[in-house]
Amino acid sequence: MSRRWVSVGGVRIGGGAPVRVQTMTKSRTRNTRNTPLIIKEIKKIYRAGAELVRVAVPDEETLKDLPQIIKKSPIPVIADVHFSPKLALGAIEAGAAKLRINPGNIRSKRDLKKIAMTAKDRGIPIRIGVNSGSLPPAVIKRFKHPTAEAMIAALTESVKLFEDFGFADLVLAAKSSDVRITIEVYREMHELFGYPLHLGVTEAGLPFESAIRSTAAMAPLLLEGIGDTIRISLTGPAEKEVEACWELLRSLGLRERGVKLIACPGCGRTEIDIQKLAQRVKRKLARINRPLSVAVMGCVVNGPGEAKEADYGIAGGKDKGIIFRKGEVVATLPESRLLDALISLIKKDHPE
Repeated sequence: MSRRWVSVGGVRIGGGAPVRVQTMTKSRTRNTRNTPLIIKEIKKIYRAGAELVRVAVPDEETLKDLPQIIKKSPIPVIADVHFSPKLALGAIEAGAAKLRINPGNIRSKRDLKKIAMTAKDRGIPIRIGVNSGSLPPAVIKRFKHPTAEAMIAALTESVKLFEDFGFADLVLAAKSSDVRITIEVYREMHELFGYPLHLGVTEAGLPFESAIRSTAAMAPLLLEGIGDTIRISLTGPAEKEVEACWELLRSLGLRERGVKLIACPGCGRTEIDIQKLAQRVKRKLARINRPLSVAVMGCVVNGPGEAKEADYGIAGGKDKGIIFRKGEVVATLPESRLLDALISLIKKDHPE
């Protein structure tokens, strides 16, 4: 993990803190009438486990409502600003806990210095986000394509600029839609800079594809100790991004939260509707934040063993199943009664 750390509204990033989960609101911010929808969306992603949320600030109308969004948000709000120094300064004044900018599209050194000094006065960290699709023209002219080398060059230039301003509360990101480039860039960033790193794959795609691409890029890095906060960008609801982040961190043993569902894929030996049962178990336990493992297994080959190893489990048979708790058989029931019995047992042991 990074040697330096920053505080975003009291949430520490870097310096040995847990890898933080964040996402970005999807509700359109250009229409001030959507502000209640944005607040509702933030509360939904908070319940899903988000620790930070980013909100796009594309215009003056959004900026006007930003203080209300910040006030009603249960988690720190990061203002995402492109092109406009005025909006960046306004977002700081509005009370944003962190600012995200891309120096590639705010090119005036005078404007960037003013943003940095204003943020420094307010104790607001800044994420420098370099994207493969929006590198400075001089960098593209030099490297021809958005290669890893080109992204590192753009980021190095930006970091030096802020360091020359005397600003050190930085978080760095260099996102690409290419998995190999992402891994290469972040390994190099980890060697070059001591600042906290924000991991992500940009424009990753629809939920299925994006989850695979993001995991392919971020899992090796996280296992190497690279990365301090993550976002899995999905073309879909923001709360699904949060769920995907937690599943990744939980699978790598980096953080624990909520139910880890273990389910067999099903095969010709499966005697119960394992897919339907597993989906229903997941939905019923979605509000449990305590770390638990629950196995839903469909046959006698591996089922009993896997179910015994989990905190709770079902091992299916022909039209029936056995419920386990910590390796002990609790009940043998018809398939129609398995779900309710399992949920009742877990909620009795772990009331909300």
